Amino acid sequence: QVQVQESGCGLVQSGGSLRLSCTASDRSFNVHNVGWFRQAPGNGREFVAAISWTGHSTHYQASVKGRFAISRNNTKDAVYLQMDSLRPEDTAVYFCAARFGSGAPIDLTLENTYPIWGQGTQVTVSS
Repeated sequence: QVQVQESGCGLVQSGGSLRLSCTASDRSFNVHNVGWFRQAPGNGREFVAAISWTGHSTHYQASVKGRFAISRNNTKDAVYLQMDSLRPEDTAVYFCAARFGSGAPIDLTLENTYPIWGQGTQVTVSS
């Protein structure tokens, strides 16, 4: 089974930018749907963004739409989350999640869609 790992943690000021990366241990990652979720202190994990294994379909939580962009580079076995115009409320641990792309219709915004999870990476936005 593919294992995934996040990188790109950091502390930025409000309005700043940060790019998170999700990389995998196996080239089959290129045929996995990938989602980003986050968990702020005291809160449950929430959906942020997702990209289909083909790269043709992307999804965003309403609060990040227009500020965050998810993309993938299959030659590098990586999925990225570019985060711009960051706000203090974006502070959270960000998790990368993956699910093999079977072609069957699935909801990429649901946490339980994904059987594979990374350990998470901390993003802190100061006001």
